[in-house]
Amino acid sequence: MDHFVYRGGALYAEDVAIADIAATVGTPFYVYSTATLKRHFSLFDDALSWGDHLVCFAMKSLSNQAVIKVLGDAGAGMDVVSGGEYLRARAAGVPGGRIVFSGVGKTADEMRLAIEGGIRQFNVESEPEMIVLDQVARSLGVVVPITVRVNPDVDAKTHAKIATGKSENKFGIPISRAREVYAMAAKLPGLKVIGIDVHIGSQLTELAPFEAAYNKVAELTEQLRADGHEISRLDLGGGLGIPYARSNEAPPLPTDYGALIQRTVGHLGCEIEIEPGRVISGNAGLMVSKVLYVKSGEDREFLILDGAMNDLIRPAMYEAWHDIVPVIEPAPGAEPATYDIVGPICESGDTFAKGRDMPAVQADDLVAFRSAGAYGAVMSSEYNSRPMIPEVLVDGDQFAVIRPRPTYEEMIGRDTLPPWLE
Repeated sequence: MDHFVYRGGALYAEDVAIADIAATVGTPFYVYSTATLKRHFSLFDDALSWGDHLVCFAMKSLSNQAVIKVLGDAGAGMDVVSGGEYLRARAAGVPGGRIVFSGVGKTADEMRLAIEGGIRQFNVESEPEMIVLDQVARSLGVVVPITVRVNPDVDAKTHAKIATGKSENKFGIPISRAREVYAMAAKLPGLKVIGIDVHIGSQLTELAPFEAAYNKVAELTEQLRADGHEISRLDLGGGLGIPYARSNEAPPLPTDYGALIQRTVGHLGCEIEIEPGRVISGNAGLMVSKVLYVKSGEDREFLILDGAMNDLIRPAMYEAWHDIVPVIEPAPGAEPATYDIVGPICESGDTFAKGRDMPAVQADDLVAFRSAGAYGAVMSSEYNSRPMIPEVLVDGDQFAVIRPRPTYEEMIGRDTLPPWLE
């Protein structure tokens, strides 16, 4: 469920007309719904209410300060994968005790930053990283809590570029070597083992891969406890998918996911962490764009928008589907048109959809890309020297720009000339 609906023939974000936002900030832009963000977080929080838990929002999906503030104030923790994300979380008021640091390539400087600022735990992904973290911790005179990310070699049955739990993926240590690696961690005085971490991929639309992974984690928990390790926390990652408006995609409900977690690892008495990202932010956001031209090709119609692959790269990068709808509701029974929907970038890959049936539109009409809140703005760029597009947050009947569009002068002004070219 989201809070983007037609009212009186026009698309609204909560109680604000999308057309009114466009008139104020120009197109293209992203818009997020506060009510949807809060609702999605609460669904996961409620799904784990049977035990001690923390829902950590995966900031890589959407890291705007205002969004982090909304979720942090609602009680969410944060899953960060860089020093920059850590600082964003702290700047939004999220305490260090609710921040988990993940990622395969943490630097010593990032480790130091998080230790000094406060951290809930590091999810360690390799022995070399473990050694560096131990060195940093001892240099600061502290002992830091860690989990070790294990790779369970489970096929998440998702897109190859967002699968993370198979043996050929770069993430974690092979679960077959976990006992050896935990024994190594126990000998490092700067580290305190507290649990296990696992994450198998993103946009999973069935529960079976989670069940396979979590059963392996449960077995490993018993083995590690028998070896004398304290395993009091299980970080089970994220990855639950969202419906991208195609009839063959119907991901499980958070309640079903929570019940699966209880069934597979609930008996272990561990605190549970999960790291949902897309499933909280994805359907909480739209990208809104304007039709520049309707162009007739030899055998097709092209819908040319002012939004481009640099603004929303998922279709070009992942062949991802986004439902694209007109901001003005089509009349009942209106005949659809078929378009290749493209942007203005000088790349054939700047294509959002091919042969897409949708209501007919014309130049200057507005269209909205649904399910664009996750991996949209965070993956955008200034390719072709196109300024980053604004982000807008709606709360009830009010809206605010939470990231402004830079001017051309501001964008170009970030470049500097060396003295010999001045």
